[in-house]
Amino acid sequence: MRLAVAAVLVAAALPLEAREIRGARAGDFDLYVLALSWSPGFCATGGGSREPDQCADGAGHGLIVHGLWPQYERGYPTFCSPQNRSPQRRDLAAVAGVMPSEGLARYEWRKHGTCSGLPPSAYFAAIAASSERVALPDALASRQEQSSTPRDIERALAAANPGLRPDMIAVECARDDGGQAALVEIRICLTPDLRSFRACPPDVEAGQCRSPDIVVHPPR
Repeated sequence: MRLAVAAVLVAAALPLEAREIRGARAGDFDLYVLALSWSPGFCATGGGSREPDQCADGAGHGLIVHGLWPQYERGYPTFCSPQNRSPQRRDLAAVAGVMPSEGLARYEWRKHGTCSGLPPSAYFAAIAASSERVALPDALASRQEQSSTPRDIERALAAANPGLRPDMIAVECARDDGGQAALVEIRICLTPDLRSFRACPPDVEAGQCRSPDIVVHPPR
């Protein structure tokens, strides 16, 4: 009996994996998550095999948009009905230089944009506008490799962006080629109208980096 109770307590203490809900009704969600890839860390942790353009020598990317994702308080919708709408080149022009490649932009539309309830032109315009409102703190502007903590990165972002608090941010990390925990992504939670930052739900916080120290690779 004690073992059974202990197992339940341990399970309750573990973060629950966010539940993906495919084919949900478009436009029905609770918040957006703006996922910003820290390119130097993404590329140092094997990202080049997935996004060669982002990791090309001399690309020089720092913080760049991975996606803008509709999210529920628990779980998230994906691959909703596109209603026969596909992005045109003029739609994708809004995120040229904001997202690392056209291929990623098209994939993000299929997986997440179709759940926004917006046409492609408005969805990509929303990505560009959301990206522009996030100021890069000095801590991420350095051209030198740095050691930091997830909490310090959250605080630096909050200090650089009025209305943004650490509980509205999730910092993600992964092991680089040298075995160090490296900054790879920053996720920021926004209201469905994209006008305000808001606290992130537990599903988003569950991805938070657990390493006490992380390396911040510089753009190159």
